[in-house]
Amino acid sequence: MGRSRYIIVEPTHPHFITCTVLNWLPIFTRFDSVEIIINSLKHLQQKENLKLYAFVILENHLHLIAQSDDIAISMRHFKSFTAKELLKLLQQENAQTLLKQFEFYKKAHKRDRTYQLWQEGYQPKLIDNDAMMINKIEYIHNNPIKRGYVDEDWHWRYSSARAYRDMESLIEVERFWYYNLSYAFPPRTDGNERTRDK
Repeated sequence: MGRSRYIIVEPTHPHFITCTVLNWLPIFTRFDSVEIIINSLKHLQQKENLKLYAFVILENHLHLIAQSDDIAISMRHFKSFTAKELLKLLQQENAQTLLKQFEFYKKAHKRDRTYQLWQEGYQPKLIDNDAMMINKIEYIHNNPIKRGYVDEDWHWRYSSARAYRDMESLIEVERFWYYNLSYAFPPRTDGNERTRDK
């Protein structure tokens, strides 16, 4: 994929974001790699006022709905930090097959590095109304179902669907649109229904 054609015109507004691993290589198959993503998002929540409305992490890409004081800067920090940490993890694990592919598929203009982990850009799409926000949250949560990985969205651990169903989540998300979602009052399977915030 070439350089991104997407331009952010409202840097403080929520955006639907997609980050894809170079050549769709599957690196998020173990929690060690997913944890790097989660910890980076938590850091941005603390340091750059990142607000996360939904997320899902799949084996070779992730989707977010997020905003910050400047989402372009936050995403640049996110991709730079996670790329370094993920490559360090692969090197520690001697994952030569993946490392060689990240070297082979690296874009020619990236002469300052041996490897490239992320595809360029992150396809930011401005969320400018409630209907779009709800649609994108549901799209994110349904992604693992559509790919045939799980039968119910809350079964996918690496997703905010669990938070929207009052279940333990890997990271805190904002839930302003909670009662507008089609599954605002889902059945609980553990018998521990919790009171939702009004």
